[in-house]
Amino acid sequence: MTEPVRLAKRVAELTQCSRREAEMYIEGGWVRVDGEVAEEPQLKVLDQRIDIDPNARLEPAEPATILLHKPLNHDNGPWARSALPMITAATRSADDASGIHSLKRHFSRLSAPMPLDHDASGLLVLTQDWRVVRRLSEDAERIEQEYVVEVTGTLADEGLQRLNHGLSYHGKPLPPCKVSWQSENRLRFAIKSVQQGQLRQMCAEVGLTMVTMKRIRIGRIPLSRMAVGEWRYLPVGERF
Repeated sequence: MTEPVRLAKRVAELTQCSRREAEMYIEGGWVRVDGEVAEEPQLKVLDQRIDIDPNARLEPAEPATILLHKPLNHDNGPWARSALPMITAATRSADDASGIHSLKRHFSRLSAPMPLDHDASGLLVLTQDWRVVRRLSEDAERIEQEYVVEVTGTLADEGLQRLNHGLSYHGKPLPPCKVSWQSENRLRFAIKSVQQGQLRQMCAEVGLTMVTMKRIRIGRIPLSRMAVGEWRYLPVGERF
């Protein structure tokens, strides 16, 4: 070749496939240029070495959903910009069994539809998938979240019953939830539609002071064994 051409054209020539199929190979992370994964079909190449993964599959690129073990005192909101520096190849969980290729485009346009309080740790969802955003936003009142809350103080009389049902927040009665002792100083909350600051206030209402709070499950998706700061992909087919 004497003139640079688009990578998609070069891949189509090498594999004897259509231009669209070549673009799918590239967008799926199956193509390397001089040993480096190239994700842009429009990339211009000349005499570089082009390799196509022998396990390459012709599949449309799916939007990514990332599950992160958020550290304590790390700000987050509806957008995931502050979490992005934590999501690197080095911090990907060894227990990630999704089989998903990690691609640069997975880390743009992420939103966090069910954020955690600043002083909370645990499972945080970062997603590009509008279906996940809609599920976690519009169906929040039906999706159970599980928290482990470390507390100090002395529980008031009938305090556990009141935590389960009988408290208000911002002047509105809270729906029933499931609260039980996990250990001497840790409460387990199974609760829906948690508002910012709600668990801290609930504890205060019954004589307890919240020390730490960790979310360990959203719907059917657990935090599992991910260490603080680690992340994994939500596999295709898993639902909240």
